Amino acid sequence: MTTPAGLLLTPGAGASRDSSTLVTVEHTLADADPPVPVRRVDFPYRLEGRRMPDRAPVAVAHLRAEAAAWANELGVGTDRLLLGGRSYGGRMCSMAVAEGLPAAGLVLLSYPLHPPGRPEKLRVEHFGQIGVPTLFVSGDKDPFGTPEELAEHVAAIPGPVTTVTLSGAHDMRGTAREQAVAQAVATWIASLRA
Repeated sequence: MTTPAGLLLTPGAGASRDSSTLVTVEHTLADADPPVPVRRVDFPYRLEGRRMPDRAPVAVAHLRAEAAAWANELGVGTDRLLLGGRSYGGRMCSMAVAEGLPAAGLVLLSYPLHPPGRPEKLRVEHFGQIGVPTLFVSGDKDPFGTPEELAEHVAAIPGPVTTVTLSGAHDMRGTAREQAVAQAVATWIASLRA
């Protein structure tokens, strides 16, 4: 397995690139051996000061451009980058990869399997096109998808899948939870290099 050259990290719909979970992941990976560069990016709606998240085609196009630009800076192809994020951000990254954006893997934090209370509205139609190593880190009381629901649906992903279930809900806020999320990401990335 090729060592990932970096992680492109995106926020959930109600947050920015400076959300504390993403910052904690970046700091943890900076201390890894070897360090893993992280670039945190916002989506166009956030950059333009709008509240409504971008529709998938806009978000995916933005991710393609951001991944290409950063891969170019690092002197690698996007196939050497890990892509991921929290909730909406992770979902958009997974859709970009399913639609053909080359990547080394996906880091999906609090993946929004379905809207709260609406398990019939699944957001998994693209899972069968994800062939890269994928990490899911979720809370055991996440209203966007229970650990059991997640296990059922990630079975459709042909690439290798790792799921980590932590104590907590969807937001995973708080220093200890954020550090646990970041440590799960660091451990998984280390396993890719083993």
